[in-house]
Amino acid sequence: MHPSIDRLRESIASVYVGARPAVDRLIVCLLARGHCLIEDVPGVGKTLLANALARSIDCSFARIQLSPDLLPSDIVGVSIYRKETGTFEFKRGPVFANIVLADEINRATPRTQTALLEVMNESSVTVDGTTYALERPFMLVATQNPTDFEGTYTLPENQLDRFLMRISLGYPSPQDEATVIKTRPAANSLPNLRPVMHASDVIAMQNRVDAVRMDDTLVDYIIEIARATRGHEQLQLGISPRASLALSQAAKATALLNGREYVIPEDIHDNVIPVCAHRVLARAAVPGSVGGGSVTEGILRAILRTVPSPA
Repeated sequence: MHPSIDRLRESIASVYVGARPAVDRLIVCLLARGHCLIEDVPGVGKTLLANALARSIDCSFARIQLSPDLLPSDIVGVSIYRKETGTFEFKRGPVFANIVLADEINRATPRTQTALLEVMNESSVTVDGTTYALERPFMLVATQNPTDFEGTYTLPENQLDRFLMRISLGYPSPQDEATVIKTRPAANSLPNLRPVMHASDVIAMQNRVDAVRMDDTLVDYIIEIARATRGHEQLQLGISPRASLALSQAAKATALLNGREYVIPEDIHDNVIPVCAHRVLARAAVPGSVGGGSVTEGILRAILRTVPSPA
């Protein structure tokens, strides 16, 4: 593993007491220039994990608490008329930060959720016909509660597709939960967390991801997985070419995370569920599951068993 990435990983893990795969996948999203949706029940550390990432990087950070009464202008900004000058002045919203935490994104109305689409896809904001570019690096980390919770709105497919990964934290082990109770990391450790990387370091690592080698046989492997989802009888919607590209970027970032400059089949295989499960739509959903997540994950695992992995 690269020393800078290792420091970032340990910095986050010093505050977030939970499963290491969640930490690694959040870092993969950052390295791949993607956005991450953290989905789970309240109280398992979603906000703490995102905060730990932001504080570990010497970048600007903003937190948006989504609610039904929040307007799009509260997120992206608004033009204000200045009487003394007779001109409009654009007041930037909280999305103009390097790391943006959108807490409980599915509590916002669809109109407000839509305001994030351009931000996530283009890394820019357009207000009154003027486009404002966001600073690099830019990453949106969103948290959401299960959609069967009161006061939540299901994210539309086109917005889910903008997230490189959807991850779930799960409940901590008894040992980790005991550590949380004894040390209270959110109150005691998080405020003292210091940056271990600068913005320029993040951009340099993202550029290194682009240079990671992927053999043509691995490109074909991704395409075969995508084709299998598009023709599967239990899937109403398979993964798009954008999802195939996302899977390749996540695989490259995973390779770099593991200290390699080349992709191996496991880098692709291990990312299929977090990258693709929220991008496909099952014909039937399990009651109580989040967007039919358990169904789609099972189908994708079955597909991975049938699509031959390159040697």
